[in-house]
Amino acid sequence: MHQVEDWAEVRRLHEREGLSQAAIARRLGMSRNTVARLLALSEPPRYVRQPKGSMLAPFAGAIAAMLDVDPKAPAPVIRERLRSDGYRGGITILKDHLQAVRPAFLAARSFQRTTYRVGEIGQVDWWHTGAQIPVGGGRTREAFGLVISLPHSGAHAAVFSFTRTVADATAGILACLERLGGVPEALVFDNDASIVAAREHGRARLHREIASLLGALSSRAIVLRPRRPTSKGQVERTIGYLETSFLPLRTFASLDDLQAQHDEWAARIAAARTLRRTGARVGDAAAVERGFLRALPDPRPDVALHFETRASIDGFVRVDTADYSVPPAYVGRRVSVRLSARQVEIFSEGASLYVHRRSFLPADVVLAPAHGRATRLAREARDRLERGDHEIPSIDLSRYDALVGALR
Repeated sequence: MHQVEDWAEVRRLHEREGLSQAAIARRLGMSRNTVARLLALSEPPRYVRQPKGSMLAPFAGAIAAMLDVDPKAPAPVIRERLRSDGYRGGITILKDHLQAVRPAFLAARSFQRTTYRVGEIGQVDWWHTGAQIPVGGGRTREAFGLVISLPHSGAHAAVFSFTRTVADATAGILACLERLGGVPEALVFDNDASIVAAREHGRARLHREIASLLGALSSRAIVLRPRRPTSKGQVERTIGYLETSFLPLRTFASLDDLQAQHDEWAARIAAARTLRRTGARVGDAAAVERGFLRALPDPRPDVALHFETRASIDGFVRVDTADYSVPPAYVGRRVSVRLSARQVEIFSEGASLYVHRRSFLPADVVLAPAHGRATRLAREARDRLERGDHEIPSIDLSRYDALVGALR
């Protein structure tokens, strides 16, 4: 009897007629073990053809050895190496075999850890936190984090902003290095537009402001080629750790509140964890690595963004997506702007005119009270002149007559 028919008949006798396994075995003339095996199957047994021996089977070990050296080795190259060992099969069967086994070798290579000297490398990346922070007017904006991780000790620092501009990157890099306590020999950057300028002749270059900052810090840059995330695996793991251990169940009243909560958590929780690959606490390893980092220059480099613009006839300058007031005397004139992470400072001929707190509310209008009063008074005076609504005080000419008489 066919196996499928055996399975169906055994289940019928057991479930419909209620026979025991021993009774079924006697009726069908099969062993009780066979009856038990068929009853244990929830589906009928299927016939599986036993594969024939492959011409490639004797060379599986040699293929594995080559993929261990280079997981991306192409099939034609592998076939040529196998020829010298006696392989006479075709390329198609080899490609099918490589398609099946190559992913395991690629994954193994992805998770290999690179050992760095203490103080040698810092890895930099932007973190899309997804955290929505109030910016006023009932509106919120997503916060981004500029994260630097030190692979040797596992220490990290993060600085938060609402945008990912070059100015945010330079300010974030310097602030992170201040939190880490020094500068590694090199910083590894992803090919991010806020850090890496447009590619020229197939070669990526840093934005001028970031390159200038690294020069002032006596550190060099390593810019990764696209699609090479494993080259900064430590900072990727750090961001994953932040997302699972820092963010959950937290709310933030402002960007400063987010920064304060992170810094407190990093010092209390992140620094206390133990890295499996070293067996040391992150805080202890970071204290050792801090002694090998280069000292930050004093005074610190100016990482603010400087540019010139013209004040509008309404008495404002546009910075990012907001308008900031200038004194009425500078309406229509060119002024200089210094944009930092938290401030917008306006200059004229090197003299500071006003310092505004930076707004991150889209299309916001930031008006200094003094500028508002001065503008209102100037407008009222102009309106009176246009209406002829002005008073000229009377002059007592007798004073001049007396003066002339005294001179005679």
